[in-house]
Amino acid sequence: MLRKILIISTSSNKNGNSARVARAFEKGAKEAGNNVEIVAIRDKDLNFCKGCLTCQRTRKCIIEDDGVEILEMMKYSDVIVWATPVYFYDMSGQMKTMLDRTSPLHGGDYLFRDVYLIVTAADSAEDTADNTINSFKGWISCFDKVKLKGVVKALGLEKPIDLDGHPALQEAYEMGKNV
Repeated sequence: MLRKILIISTSSNKNGNSARVARAFEKGAKEAGNNVEIVAIRDKDLNFCKGCLTCQRTRKCIIEDDGVEILEMMKYSDVIVWATPVYFYDMSGQMKTMLDRTSPLHGGDYLFRDVYLIVTAADSAEDTADNTINSFKGWISCFDKVKLKGVVKALGLEKPIDLDGHPALQEAYEMGKNV
């Protein structure tokens, strides 16, 4: 079944590890015949949520920036993949900002049901990404129809070259093929 997949890359670095693993997921998903689009937060004008809650009444954000475009893309996607580097044992600030901005979707009509998470980190300890994963699960719990379908963890990446040959690239590719 052809699916519309949105990958949200929240790395500041165009060729950073999480962006590279996201592209491996994209490759697998495209080879499986899906319609895949990557949006890179680093290329967008994205402001913080003001907490005004106007969106809870109107289903629209009052902030006029690229976050509104990303929300529309999310609303009409079947699958959303979030990719983030782990900084100080949690998701990037860019990812957290965009998660906060999804409030207009909460309780509304959105298509996505399946979400995936890609995390990369310099630390190699198995629990390095736990805070990120738990925070992400908290976001998911706000959306009744949404399930976390998979997580790719690429740990121990102190230098960009450390990702070369890393099993997370193949894991992300396979996960993309099987969305």
